[in-house]
Amino acid sequence: MQEAGRVYNFNPGPAALPLEVLQEVQREMVNYKGCGYSILEMSHRGGLFDGILAKTEATFRELMGIPADYEVLFLQGGASLQFSMLPMNLMVPGKPALYADTGTWASKAIKEAKLLGNVKVVFDGKKQGYRQIGDFSEWEGVTREASYLYICSNNTIYGTQYHFFPELDSVPLVADMSSDILSRWVNVPKFGAIFAGAQKNLGPAGLTVVILRKDLAGRAPATLPTMLKYSTHMADKSCYNTPPVFAIYVMGLVLEWVKSQGGLSAIEQVNNAKAASLYERIDATDFYAGTCEPADRSKMNVTFRIHREELEEKFVKEAAAQGLVGLKGHRSVGGMRASLYNAMPLAGVSALIDFMTAFEEKHR
Repeated sequence: MQEAGRVYNFNPGPAALPLEVLQEVQREMVNYKGCGYSILEMSHRGGLFDGILAKTEATFRELMGIPADYEVLFLQGGASLQFSMLPMNLMVPGKPALYADTGTWASKAIKEAKLLGNVKVVFDGKKQGYRQIGDFSEWEGVTREASYLYICSNNTIYGTQYHFFPELDSVPLVADMSSDILSRWVNVPKFGAIFAGAQKNLGPAGLTVVILRKDLAGRAPATLPTMLKYSTHMADKSCYNTPPVFAIYVMGLVLEWVKSQGGLSAIEQVNNAKAASLYERIDATDFYAGTCEPADRSKMNVTFRIHREELEEKFVKEAAAQGLVGLKGHRSVGGMRASLYNAMPLAGVSALIDFMTAFEEKHR
């Protein structure tokens, strides 16, 4: 049962936060734990924030299984800044950076990396409309003499997701996990770096989390500006400059909520169930149609169309009127998109499925 006045928020990001987290923020907003001032007024150089930061990092490490030889950084600039900051730090002269282009965000990362060094696109998903990830064994131009291999683990616009992660011996695997981090178990030691904007599964907008194998920070050239070096933020424990205090605080609450749900294994089971039920409804008749190859379907962003395109705008408007908001597809592709991030309950997906059935009966 939804809280009075609340809707089911299917927006792709900034996205829904757990109601319990919002209520905790509300309780602590004016007077944080009796200190006499708000978290919004808190100094990042004080003991209170030191405790928040330390606990948030510790809980994140626990949930993700992050080893001691990996650094966790709490940065700003969004995942989009990492499109350039990462190659600035990790490109090795004479060794190309390998990129798999599976959608808009990977394409943007490629554009930035090409400004900084030698880039080889080993998979060009644009040729088939970004409908699939492709088999790693069929990627072209893969070499073990590379700086790193870059992927975007989930593609919010096209509704595809990696259900495998490529391995390339000693070449570090780098992943933009902005839209599926903390939605399933991943083996962190298989990656050289992982980064994610917080505004989908981790917390509010304004925070970017980077998980970096510590030895890779040594690749950065000495001429790289101070703020753009990972080593700068490692040395100052993410406090070289003022960090996004409030966003880190909320992320900490979200992590505690994930633990209360049973951890990543329980979250993953629920996410699997949500996606499976919605795809089953899409595939049940020819009224709705998925937009990508079934083997590569995302469990976070379910994209679909209606066989009569003129009904799609009506679908979005009528759904919103029934408390199902944020279902319009990205402006570049159209259609519909239901984002099923961790905070979306099974009840929300069931409500969407019921609406889809009623809408089809009305317009078939």
